[in-house]
Amino acid sequence: MEQEKYTIILFYTFTTIKNPEKFRDMHKKIAAGFGLKGRMLVAREGVNATFEGETNNIKKYIRALRKISIFKDVVFKQSEGNGQGFTRLQVKTRPEVVTLGVGELNIKKDTAPAVSAAALEKMYAKNEDFAVLDLRNDYEVQAGYFEKTVNPGLHKFKELPQKIAGLAHLKDKKVVAVCTGGIRCEKATVLLKKEGFTNLYQLKDGIHTYLKKYPGKRFKGSLFVFDNRIITPVVRTTNRTIVGTCSYCAATCEDFYNDDSMRPSRKVICCDTCIGSHPKLRSAVPA
Repeated sequence: MEQEKYTIILFYTFTTIKNPEKFRDMHKKIAAGFGLKGRMLVAREGVNATFEGETNNIKKYIRALRKISIFKDVVFKQSEGNGQGFTRLQVKTRPEVVTLGVGELNIKKDTAPAVSAAALEKMYAKNEDFAVLDLRNDYEVQAGYFEKTVNPGLHKFKELPQKIAGLAHLKDKKVVAVCTGGIRCEKATVLLKKEGFTNLYQLKDGIHTYLKKYPGKRFKGSLFVFDNRIITPVVRTTNRTIVGTCSYCAATCEDFYNDDSMRPSRKVICCDTCIGSHPKLRSAVPA
């Protein structure tokens, strides 16, 4: 089998970064040295990153990071790239690596127990009584979702505290929280546990890892990603279904656009037939 020419990696770690600015500058040099493009956010609470590079360079980059103590046990989620995932390299500091806005959380101590992709698949196979709480933005869920999904309707992750009252019916039910790579679940489940969720778990290493192991199974549709691909099946499969529908005519579709007729601009799905009738729509491909 021919080796993929480009690879995109997604990874994060919650760990104390004493000097985020110094770490930012150091790591930008490391990533640039391997010819990578993409983005990394650095905060006192940790690191969150997505990069693309030539496959051999990605392998070398991962080996280099393993020599840095905070990345020793990090899981690098990998999928096929096309060399067009990002236009430049960005490494920035932020107050949070994923914004929830509820103050400091002890994630390592208080996050929910992890359920592996294999364990989740067994729960489905045994027809267990549980719900999947999707903590991604609502437009991400439109592209693809698990069976048994509860969608809280988040426009942004930081809206979760205001949505918890509407999830009260799940407080005593077995719930598996899911997100793209795991980072949002690590934070959100700390908050949900504080709010009284008593039987709460999280999908280990996110939807991306599940799709690697079980393509075309309980997750229907495509995975929304924050690079120029917009969506990906993660693994090529012949039995993938398209679950997205055009926002204007409900035709089956998974092409995303930014709708500038509203503020802030929102991502919507639009089919080829309807696009000409909506001049405020523009490509959702990030700049």
